[in-house]
Amino acid sequence: MTDQAIPATEQGRPDAGPGADRKARHGAAAAGKPATIYDVAHAAGVSHQTVSRYLKGFEGIRPETRAKVERALAELDYRPNLTARSLTTGRSRRIGALTHDIDKYGPSKILGAASAAARDAGYVLDVVTLDTTDTASIREALAIIAEHDVEGILALSSTDEMTHAFEGIDFRVPALIAAEPDEPSRVQSQLATVGMPALVAHLAQLGHRRLIFLAGPHHWSAARNRTRALQVAAETQGLEVAAILEGDWSARSGHELVRDLHEIDATAIVSANDQMALGAILALSERGLDVPGDVSVSGIDDLPDAAFYTPPLTTLRMDLSGRGRAAFAELLSRIDGSEAHEPEPVQSELIVRNSTGPAPR
Repeated sequence: MTDQAIPATEQGRPDAGPGADRKARHGAAAAGKPATIYDVAHAAGVSHQTVSRYLKGFEGIRPETRAKVERALAELDYRPNLTARSLTTGRSRRIGALTHDIDKYGPSKILGAASAAARDAGYVLDVVTLDTTDTASIREALAIIAEHDVEGILALSSTDEMTHAFEGIDFRVPALIAAEPDEPSRVQSQLATVGMPALVAHLAQLGHRRLIFLAGPHHWSAARNRTRALQVAAETQGLEVAAILEGDWSARSGHELVRDLHEIDATAIVSANDQMALGAILALSERGLDVPGDVSVSGIDDLPDAAFYTPPLTTLRMDLSGRGRAAFAELLSRIDGSEAHEPEPVQSELIVRNSTGPAPR
């Protein structure tokens, strides 16, 4: 660690002036000791009770005080002592996380955000990945989780199979099955009312009238939501969906779907994720078609690499991290018995890059 606090035994000393916090950090760094909440309180100029309330998620802290505490926590690289807390409270501070398909962008992004939220709240996620083709693996995973004396279970599901399996289990501790809502009547409000309409309107303004949609696998609720949102937005703009082709989220599947088309009878391809869009761009190039001169291509997710595709990819940026944080916050409210907050829909934002252009005449 680089920034540390002075030893707790020195916390009673009066401030030595504007450089006191900096001296405190360097003093503790020299001692090689991790920061305590007393060190954080000293650096922030607040009581240790205030720091403790912040770490427990107490919301009745003034914004300026909260900012001081957050700044001190970051500067001191504070990490809660989970072992000591467990001995004091008799609680394990561990959460069992069941997940699957973490080789795919969405599940990995959600899991990473949930893990970070748990760490910020003083918990540790014990992550167990499941084989979606083997229902027995779920029982094995639960047996493993049970050995760790967890306080709750966070079941992160993306597919119908996993959701149904989780719903049939008695977890015996507070649990949350975090699956994307699948509601045909209103789809996903943010995606359907903000993101997808903006993307399809962008294509319509460029003169496109027919498009092809590369859909995700139908047993993923996110794939169904994205397909419905595309269909509604296209109908609203008066665009024709020439074909809906189902892939498996991979660039390979996007490439194969476009490669095997008898003809490209549309001027735009919308992909349910960025990876399939990458495969589509390669297949179009192999067919001698220019992107976006002959066919515009767009995706969904805004992968970190999307801006470096050839050409850079127009896409919908989805706040999947927000979904992971919200899932953990909901589970924590069930563990603590606190008031649960209505989960916010996944935010979406249109990012326009060079893979979309005017429809060819």
